[in-house]
Amino acid sequence: MAHDNGRRDNYVLQCDNLSRWFGGIQALKNVSLNIEQGRIFGLVGPNGSGKTTLVNAITGFYPPQQGTITFEGQPLTGVRPHRIANRGIARTFQNVALFKGMSVLDNILMGRHIFMRPSALASLFYWWWAQKEEIAHRDKVEEIIDLLQLESVRDEPVEVIPLGLQKRVELARALAAEPRFLILDEPMAGMNQEEKEYIVRFILDAQEALNLTILLIEHHMDVITAICQRALVLNNGQEIAQGPVQEAVNHPDVIAAYIGGEVRDAA
Repeated sequence: MAHDNGRRDNYVLQCDNLSRWFGGIQALKNVSLNIEQGRIFGLVGPNGSGKTTLVNAITGFYPPQQGTITFEGQPLTGVRPHRIANRGIARTFQNVALFKGMSVLDNILMGRHIFMRPSALASLFYWWWAQKEEIAHRDKVEEIIDLLQLESVRDEPVEVIPLGLQKRVELARALAAEPRFLILDEPMAGMNQEEKEYIVRFILDAQEALNLTILLIEHHMDVITAICQRALVLNNGQEIAQGPVQEAVNHPDVIAAYIGGEVRDAA
């Protein structure tokens, strides 16, 4: 099902009939979605439903064996992950993937790596930090620190700050790559209610300030319904509902497969 609503020119990302097998197990079965420019699109489903496989297909880590992916009108299928990042797609990870032993500032700075010349990457980055031609990197990082209100922890080792702040640093590192399309993989995992509210606010602030299109993978249905315009619900690797967010999450098949169990608890 392509779910074409007649505004194809406005789609940033199009996935058409994606399928992916791992050995004898089909992890994705003919999954399609279209995400419009400037929208937040929700991707939900129980553990093992195919959410991560879909994201890994989009980002090039496990390309689909059937189907096509198009980003800003250009095919992504078969493009290598680093080239996909260079085209303007960034992601965060379900488990915090920050560099321990490095400061918040240096972790965010690592998000600039896609803009660095190989010679800069080969040297200690304290050297290139000081170089005149790298001022733009520093300016961009400072903008993001300000946007996500990380000034107070900028020089702290990343492993000593609370989880909620670590997740915000990971968001900042993704934003440092200047993406046009951002994939957030369960950004609220492990957070308390106050931390969830903070990260929702910063996601919305970043989307508005940077004109982002976002794919949000999330267990917390209250977050999905609060900030997403449309949603796709997966179960056992296939679509069970897709459409306007309230319509999708309240679909009888979704309630039967998903909401009655872990999502209601998580929300």
